[in-house]
Amino acid sequence: MVTTEIPARPEPPAPAPKRTGRKWALRIVLAVLILAVLAVFAAIAFVWWTDSKIERIPSTELTSLQAVDGGPRNFLIVGTDSRENLPDDFEKFGSFSGSRTDVIMLVHFVPGEGAQLLSIPRDLKVDFDGAPTNRINAAYVIGGPDLLVETVQDVTGVPVNHYIEIDFVGFAALVDSLGGVEIDFECAARDAKSGLAVEAGPQLLDGEMAIAYVRSRSYQENCDGSWDTDGSGDIGRTGRQQALLLAVFDQAASPSSAFNMPSFATTFAEQIRADEGLSAGVIVDLGRSALSLNRSTIYTTTLPVKNHSEGGRSYVIMVQPDADDVLTAFINGDPFPS
Repeated sequence: MVTTEIPARPEPPAPAPKRTGRKWALRIVLAVLILAVLAVFAAIAFVWWTDSKIERIPSTELTSLQAVDGGPRNFLIVGTDSRENLPDDFEKFGSFSGSRTDVIMLVHFVPGEGAQLLSIPRDLKVDFDGAPTNRINAAYVIGGPDLLVETVQDVTGVPVNHYIEIDFVGFAALVDSLGGVEIDFECAARDAKSGLAVEAGPQLLDGEMAIAYVRSRSYQENCDGSWDTDGSGDIGRTGRQQALLLAVFDQAASPSSAFNMPSFATTFAEQIRADEGLSAGVIVDLGRSALSLNRSTIYTTTLPVKNHSEGGRSYVIMVQPDADDVLTAFINGDPFPS
């Protein structure tokens, strides 16, 4: 008798596993994408909002600026000693009407490569059309930002594309928005007139002390137990201005200042005056360039000058051919001569 085996009934297929994990992964990806889009829109909105805070100088009042489409840009950075809105605790800086340019600096940005800072001593001897020989910082008093831009271009041969101006109060607020900036002093330093008083070593300067440092005209150092007066005059001051500007950059670029950046950006916008061409797009480009900068890609120097007296007044005049070599390097974006 033949026995026929009845095939076993196949097991029913196992139920498909629930795709809970995949669904959650998809939700997370979507949430991240949404947050990224919102972050982009928030960043754009913040840039445009910040841009709206900048006090603009009408183009009719800055006719000497040179237009530029992309590529490297030259900025004229001006620090004025205006006493307008100066807090009571800043009274040591004195008072007078009007403004004078205490800082005159050309900045050359090459996207993705670096930046050059060229300080122009405020006592540089210049001639104005229809005005007697004077110091370059008088250009602002005589003809405002436009005459200053025109004079800087005539003297240096550097085309100026943008103009940025900040005063005492604005600069102090900018430093304070970062929580102060650190300067490493080789020796103890003081200036009874400006209010500077620091010990040797790394010192965190607030806004008021930072101004006292960059404006010091009676700078003294104590390296060996006695106070010695710095005899470098205006050249020494420009060196301190460059040191502080680099310190501000270092602090702004440090990870510890990440939470201060919205405050810093807002303060910067609220405290400067700038040309109308410094648009939100240009500001974004500058921000990108700044992110790629570090101490090794920021080059600083001062226009080579020497003391000069004429008509009973003291000036400085350019030293040739050194001054032309520095200016040629700046215009071409080459390293400054040592």
